[in-house]
Amino acid sequence: MTKVDLSPRPVEAMSPRQLERRGSLLAAALALVNETGVERLQMKQVSERSGVALGTAYRYFSSKDHLLAAAIADWHRRLLADLVADPRGARGPGSATERTVRFVRHGMRAYQRRPELARLRVAVATSTDPFASEALQALARADSAALGAVMPELPAASGELVRHIVGHAWQGELTAWVTGRTTLDDARRRLEDVVRLVLAPHGTGAAALVRPGEGHAGAGRPSG
Repeated sequence: MTKVDLSPRPVEAMSPRQLERRGSLLAAALALVNETGVERLQMKQVSERSGVALGTAYRYFSSKDHLLAAAIADWHRRLLADLVADPRGARGPGSATERTVRFVRHGMRAYQRRPELARLRVAVATSTDPFASEALQALARADSAALGAVMPELPAASGELVRHIVGHAWQGELTAWVTGRTTLDDARRRLEDVVRLVLAPHGTGAAALVRPGEGHAGAGRPSG
């Protein structure tokens, strides 16, 4: 008996109409996560909200985990594009350290404004669905590419390691905040200090871990 391939269709093989349906499913999933949270969301709800039949939805996403991983990866990629293009942040003046600190600071603030999406990113990080894993790997590659655009002066070999460390630190601090093990201010501060630490050997003005004007007395200030 011939085995039927139930794998979802690859994005690159989709027609414009199929890409539109996929986008509708992603948008519906993100809207529902913001309204009801990650745990209570069901594929049937996404189908109803998007107007895409449930059976058709499974042709695009193998499971709820796959859908949610693709949804947060898509949102995060759009966030990265905005951060890289922002003339007040990653494209602004200063050293690679200063630009990267602004990049991660603004990124953490974006998740602060959308805490349910921070919870979603943490929730899908441990999924064992292989297609969800592919979406999360794509998210990590997008992180690396965006960080590469922020710090282009770093040598290729060391730059790859720096981007890897910063990307993992960002995920780790989001996880610590979402799970209640730290405050958002402390998570942001540690992430910025990781940036300064890993860029210090590259002569990018990263020697001090404490930001100008911020001593220990300011540790409890909100990030805004």
